[in-house]
Amino acid sequence: MQALEKGSTPGWFSRHRYVALDLGIGDTGWDYGSLDAIGDLQRLPFRDGSFDAVVNIVTLEHVREPALVLGELYRALKPGGRILLVVPHEWEEHQQPHDYYRYTRFGAEYLLQKAGFREIVVQPVGGYFRLMSRRLLGGLQFSKWMILLAPLALALPLLDSMDKQRNFTLGFICSARK
Repeated sequence: MQALEKGSTPGWFSRHRYVALDLGIGDTGWDYGSLDAIGDLQRLPFRDGSFDAVVNIVTLEHVREPALVLGELYRALKPGGRILLVVPHEWEEHQQPHDYYRYTRFGAEYLLQKAGFREIVVQPVGGYFRLMSRRLLGGLQFSKWMILLAPLALALPLLDSMDKQRNFTLGFICSARK
């Protein structure tokens, strides 16, 4: 989550109005005061066809009814609008107890189709070696001695091209159109 002043727009959305919404219950250390709206993704506080695009990054695992959320995002999009969705596959539990799901490429595609999206593209976020890198770096929380593995962890993604199928992945980047 990027901290923004209310109503401000990050540089990559400089020609667009960026609306930040969150339920505001995840991490007690986050400042939810800079959001444009506090709301439930299952009942968005926006009219039908309000947005040209929706960006939903590693959020879908935190909702109990992901199909309902994707239906709401679809509803809030204008015809022809696009969604960028990033979902985790191999990821540690976080923001407990509000962490419910992990997704395969097939599950993500199914949920997008069920919501009505078309032109669906699902791409893995790295492969086996990038995943192992993330796991080794995550080990730093258990012991200061894990820092000895940091050089290996930082080099592992260089081998990721060896994993052609990318069945071992951190998650998936999905795009689709209404």
